[in-house]
Amino acid sequence: TYDSGGLSLKSHANLEFMKDDMAGAAAAVGVMRALMLLKYPVNVLAVIPLVENIPSGMAYHVDDILTMYNGKTVEVKNTDAEGRLILADALTYAQEKGATRLIDLATLTGACVTALGTVRTGMIGNDQEWMNRFFSAATEVHEKIWQLPADEEYEKLLESDVADLKNVGGPEAGAITAGLFLKQFVHDGTPWIHLDIAGPAFNEKADETGLIGATGVGIKSILHLLQGGVASHDR
Repeated sequence: TYDSGGLSLKSHANLEFMKDDMAGAAAAVGVMRALMLLKYPVNVLAVIPLVENIPSGMAYHVDDILTMYNGKTVEVKNTDAEGRLILADALTYAQEKGATRLIDLATLTGACVTALGTVRTGMIGNDQEWMNRFFSAATEVHEKIWQLPADEEYEKLLESDVADLKNVGGPEAGAITAGLFLKQFVHDGTPWIHLDIAGPAFNEKADETGLIGATGVGIKSILHLLQGGVASHDR
């Protein structure tokens, strides 16, 4: 849904295309719709957290401390870093419902657009084999992915003096720290991939095919991963 930035209000230029901030949720719906129509024999759960990030009398504040669904506490240093908050709860909920392998998609950070432009989706995760399989599937359907580093030193940027962690890691490595924030909500031993689709999710100008607007990035890659070369015990 629309992301104004909340009390950490975006600039006018950044507000213009924020209707595309629901692209991750739309991709999840697209995957489930395709699975239904194609009748893939896989067991898939989609969790779609929907919020509206608009200033109001009920808006959350900078320096609030939130208790997340799994009990961890988060110090809010920027209300515009809201997507990771709802995704973290969604990951917790998915695992509670029995998910054993995780992929999340979100137009999560402008930092990923700065790093990779509109050409590639940024990927971060906790299981190299799972990421390699996804990267291969994406390559085969011509969706471009780039793996971001996940060194422990980056996680330290999320440390808080008053809570378990902060919702932003500061001005550096924003796409990486956003992904590693989500990692804090994934159980040890559960393969997980985070896809930051902020760059390629929306064409502001027509591409070589004439497409303007939402691209559905990520849907083909996930479907191909589910369709091909997946052992039944891994589904």
